[in-house]
Amino acid sequence: MSGGVFGSVVSARLSAFTSRKSINFPATITTVSLLAVLAGCATNPVTGDRELNLISTHEQIAIGEQNYVPTQQSQGGQYKVDAELTRYVNEVGQRVAAYAPIDLPYEFVVLNNSVPNAWALPGGKMAINRGLLYELETEAELAAVLGHEAVHAAARHGAQSMERGMLLQGALMATTIAASNSDYAGYIVGGAQVGAQLISQQYGRDAERESDLYGTRYMAQAGYDPQAAVSLQETFVRLSEGRQAGWLDGLFASHPPSQERVANNRQLVAQLRSEGFTNGEQGRERYQQMTQTLRETKPAYDAFDEAQRLASEGQLDEAEAQVDEAIRMFSREARFYGLKGNIALNRRDYGEAIDLYNSAIARDDGYYEYYLGRGLAYNERGNDRQARADLQASNDLLPTALASNELGGLALAANDRSAAKSYFEQAASAPGQIGQNAQQAYYRLEIQDNPGSAVQGGVYVDDQGRVILRLRNASPVNLSQVTVQMQGILNGEAVSQPATIQNLAAGQTQDFNTGVQLAADGSQQLTNAQVIVQQAVVAN
Repeated sequence: MSGGVFGSVVSARLSAFTSRKSINFPATITTVSLLAVLAGCATNPVTGDRELNLISTHEQIAIGEQNYVPTQQSQGGQYKVDAELTRYVNEVGQRVAAYAPIDLPYEFVVLNNSVPNAWALPGGKMAINRGLLYELETEAELAAVLGHEAVHAAARHGAQSMERGMLLQGALMATTIAASNSDYAGYIVGGAQVGAQLISQQYGRDAERESDLYGTRYMAQAGYDPQAAVSLQETFVRLSEGRQAGWLDGLFASHPPSQERVANNRQLVAQLRSEGFTNGEQGRERYQQMTQTLRETKPAYDAFDEAQRLASEGQLDEAEAQVDEAIRMFSREARFYGLKGNIALNRRDYGEAIDLYNSAIARDDGYYEYYLGRGLAYNERGNDRQARADLQASNDLLPTALASNELGGLALAANDRSAAKSYFEQAASAPGQIGQNAQQAYYRLEIQDNPGSAVQGGVYVDDQGRVILRLRNASPVNLSQVTVQMQGILNGEAVSQPATIQNLAAGQTQDFNTGVQLAADGSQQLTNAQVIVQQAVVAN
């Protein structure tokens, strides 16, 4: 999905925010973390080294399982028009991963994405884009890629990145990570952000060296010619030097190639040859046969990629012509119809958009974008029931600010304030205009229900004996009016003084003279003073 396709359809309604709360951890928390570091060491199952281990194998598996589907969704979803290809890739991956020294629930899928990339989540959940499969020539090269990713999982490289994040924060807590390096960065919310960050991170040289070293060894043990690991890296170096489009955004961003890696792989292959690994398979003919459909349909996907680019730039007529050409060449691909539905949605042709999303869902009923687009179209046509069902189905596959914001509006229209606040709060975790709108909507409801959540108040007496209210807007939104009541005991008698302050900006502190004056001789005392926040209004 490109942000530009949906962006101008309902610009006033489809939006989200970045609200970061600063947390200051006490020194005792840091001490606990350091003690945990000292206690949380274990042997790395791949390297045999003693290292920090704050995330257990069980937790790694849970992280992978929880993030696998949303992360696939955020990268284009599974490539479903050729189920045999995914079966084949998984078989090759399982054949190599069988030689990893830790038993994880390894799984390999092919993603419907033209960017050449492959990634691994903690716990053994891995994916390879069809865009990378185009660049490989043999099954042994595929085994080299999948073996490399299997080592990232088995050697805890993703878990180590998370652990470093924990230590940098000074406490043992899950980090909230914004999606980066993705067309979806402005839309993904909730836990799905974690997976997006994990697959876009750049591994260090040591992690890449370990993955090359042990991944190549595993593929040799699985019966493949390890020389493929050398030819693969040589190809990657040539492509990186040529700066071919797409590569710098894909595999090279997280797995940068280098002549050093080529030299290290050559050295390793020589060692493996000396150990007797001399008759390994290349599997060229088998690989070419299994990827035949993929290669034959590449022109259609090239047209689709161009259509996506044009649509994101607002060139809808040109984009539609390209996607029509893609459909003419290969009518089975659901994403072609989904993109055409996005174009119709952008043109506010909601009936046509719904028909096109129906065509996409008939071909692939497991991709979030079709339900998101159809839900937006139904919402614009006033079909609340169907809109709610589709938007929720979309969020179940991949939580996005777009869907959450719309669901919040639908819940508010149904007078379900609690559900509305929950949806708006989730949408408000995304950057951009969508988040800002959701933030405003959330705090408008929250402050109406609990004005004291936004305004902090205190009472003090200045050097002239005047009783002063000090009010602070602790929320991230501007307030147009704040009404409070100062209460206290003055010389044994209860006193109460109302006050109203106009235009209290986010984070701003203002003082307000209550008009209560204490005697200069100190004969009067004000005790038990407190501020009761009665009302706060969010500025438009």
